[in-house]
Amino acid sequence: MFGHRHEGRRVKHLDPIIQMTPYLMPTRVDAMVFLQHDVEYEPLMRYIAAKWRDEGVKITFLEVIIASYVRAISQVPEVNRFIMNKQFYNRKELTVSMTILMDTPDGSLQENVIKVKYDPSDTIYDVAARLVQKIEANRKPETPGFSVKLASFALKIPGLATLLAGTVKLLDRYGLCPGLLIDELPFHTGMFITNNASIGLHSVFHHIYNFGNTSMFFGLGTPERGYTVDAKGNPKRWCTLPIGITVDERVCGGAVFAKLFTQMKRCLKNPELLDMPPEKVYYNEGAEYHVPKPAGVHQPVTAKAAV
Repeated sequence: MFGHRHEGRRVKHLDPIIQMTPYLMPTRVDAMVFLQHDVEYEPLMRYIAAKWRDEGVKITFLEVIIASYVRAISQVPEVNRFIMNKQFYNRKELTVSMTILMDTPDGSLQENVIKVKYDPSDTIYDVAARLVQKIEANRKPETPGFSVKLASFALKIPGLATLLAGTVKLLDRYGLCPGLLIDELPFHTGMFITNNASIGLHSVFHHIYNFGNTSMFFGLGTPERGYTVDAKGNPKRWCTLPIGITVDERVCGGAVFAKLFTQMKRCLKNPELLDMPPEKVYYNEGAEYHVPKPAGVHQPVTAKAAV
């Protein structure tokens, strides 16, 4: 309230045109923009294979995608913002949420939702370690996440779910939602990602939730393959990893989004850049944050920072 929220700090200096957009498009659903990006499969596959062969480190496609996002935010922090009650806020954290499948004894499909906090200086090793630790802590049926527990409790009493959801939305709108609740709810996050490839589905353009403050949604799909013809008329095989991206266009200008995705594409084309921390990390005004490094993380032999 009054410019201060648990998860963000009010943006002081903003282009008037950008600042006007929430009045013209009040909700995130009003302002969704869709972008399809096809990541070259071979460079990532070679990188992942080399990590396992040379270092004994298991890295997944999902972890590389998330690491490229974390690295891009470290260079283009303006995207790490959200809009609430028509006001712009710089996030005071770098988070990614996702839905995971539970490890059930009978093989039944049960889901849990997690939110992982990252430091903008994280390497691919840090990103992978944080994600694995969070998944392992929340994958067992006996350890359901906070969101699952809250939903299960609210649905047991008629009318409670409606009352609870309405109350949380109202408190959230005016910055009065308890910090402990904000920290646990997966809908208060910089980016939500779904890995459809893990269940054999194509990429999707997922909607952005009006509840919470998510500003970006990534939908990974199964690899796509085909053939094309090069300049000499010879057939050439291609393989890509498709990502459907949905953003809240009100958060910043198109040029800033372009800068972010350029950074991501650079890292995805040259994933070895993610082995080292960035030379410099940039923060939004009044929103510097740090997350302790996970323990026991593998470190590469070289020690040169990546740009």
